[in-house]
Amino acid sequence: MFAVLGSVTFGAKVAMMWLPNIEPVSLFVMLFAVAFGHKAVYPIYVYVFLEIAVYGVNLWAVNYLYVWVMLAFAAWCLRNMESPWGWAVLSGGFGLLFGALCAPVYLVTGGVHAAISWWISGIPYDLMHCAGNFVMTLMLFVPLRRVLERLCGGEKI
Repeated sequence: MFAVLGSVTFGAKVAMMWLPNIEPVSLFVMLFAVAFGHKAVYPIYVYVFLEIAVYGVNLWAVNYLYVWVMLAFAAWCLRNMESPWGWAVLSGGFGLLFGALCAPVYLVTGGVHAAISWWISGIPYDLMHCAGNFVMTLMLFVPLRRVLERLCGGEKI
């Protein structure tokens, strides 16, 4: 099941590639964390492996090894939250901070100026990431959470 969920995450992102920095990965990562707890790393890393297998290894691949787990941890901490608005704010905030969360890799590999310039140049994309995450999560988190609850044997997650 985890391999399928990771593959669906990758396929959904590929299907939406024509939209700049608007992707369903953040939504899925939060759902996996709420549904599966620490086992959320399995579909997350299936997704990351598929990204690396298709697009190769670069600095972004190092970012993907930790940023998605950070979002999963935040979602797990808030797993009892019922408000779709709260989930949308978490997802939107993650999209807005995505560049800043990735900057440490550029700090280590290129220094302070590389990290800052990389982050600042990506702010327009982070704004689109924020808006896309917010809207997608507001609309889909609650219904998809119910689907996962059914898949997990009917227990409320």
